[in-house]
Amino acid sequence: MSEKALRDLNTILGTERKNEDSSKACLTKPSVDNADENIEERQKKKTPSSLVSPAVNGNMTVTVNSGAEVVNAEVEYIESENLNDLEDIDTCLKTLLAGLDSKDWVLVCDTLNNVRRLSIFHKEAMLDILGDVITSIAKSLKSPRSAVCKTAIMTSADIFSTYNDLIIDSLDPLLVQLLLKASQDKRFVCEAAEKALISMTTWISPISLLPKLQPYLKNKNPRIRAKASMCFSRSVPRLGAEGIKTYGIDKLIQVAASQLSDQLPESREAARALLLELQNVYEKFHDLMASAVDEHTVNEHTVNEHTINDDTVNEHTANDHTVNEHPEMSSWESFCQSKLSPLSAQAVLRVTSIAREGLVS
Repeated sequence: MSEKALRDLNTILGTERKNEDSSKACLTKPSVDNADENIEERQKKKTPSSLVSPAVNGNMTVTVNSGAEVVNAEVEYIESENLNDLEDIDTCLKTLLAGLDSKDWVLVCDTLNNVRRLSIFHKEAMLDILGDVITSIAKSLKSPRSAVCKTAIMTSADIFSTYNDLIIDSLDPLLVQLLLKASQDKRFVCEAAEKALISMTTWISPISLLPKLQPYLKNKNPRIRAKASMCFSRSVPRLGAEGIKTYGIDKLIQVAASQLSDQLPESREAARALLLELQNVYEKFHDLMASAVDEHTVNEHTVNEHTINDDTVNEHTANDHTVNEHPEMSSWESFCQSKLSPLSAQAVLRVTSIAREGLVS
């Protein structure tokens, strides 16, 4: 190969190397730029638009970061005894319904607390709009925001303690939501709902409340049935012995018997407690009736100057007066068998006899 040809070959190879280096540089530079962009995007993602701090001392603090402005919103769960009176009642009343229906959930919570203040300090002032207020409270109970839901639950409890039977016609929407919330897995919501249900059974008369509760004892949701059973069992003793007799022991024993075979243990336990209460009331009247008959028989024989020993009086009373004059006052066992199906009667008698044996032992 000549020297000229060799020089030409070296020139060509040098040119190719330069082109190759240049192309590598062009390919490398964009990758660096892309890396910088990815880093910036990751940094942006690490800067959240909003932060929610955990609940502290029962209060929920929400920090909202919107560009340059930072807003702190704190929802306080204030116990009833710690609520203060309102400064401007008239203005509060005028804006009450609008505040309850607001899309601003913090405003809704504040307004719910104002409802509580009005009910505690100015009961009569809210009477004219009470139905609309209760409708809005029921709406807040459905809120997906736990802060709104819990504040509405606390408001319901104060409404029960203040207005008692005055709200009975508007109770249904509150009742179904409270039964649902008491069945939830969120502990702080569930506990608040339980307290509200206790307030309901404490402050609303059982004669008005029991018919409202009874349909929920057959609800498809077993948890709702359980909570309703517990409320029912708590309400019945408040009737008193005379009230239970007037309401109908036969009706109540049928309700309790139907809950003995329920799916959840809470329902069954509530049914057992109710049956023991009914048994005590029934046997109390049974003993009173027997004593009255004994006294009547003794007096009758004394007037006629007949000497009859106590055993004869008791036997005569049991055989004649109890059976003939008061056939409805038979033994507890006979009463259960006459009012219930054989299987239900057997279950009821088993529960009450076991409990009685436990008390005796």
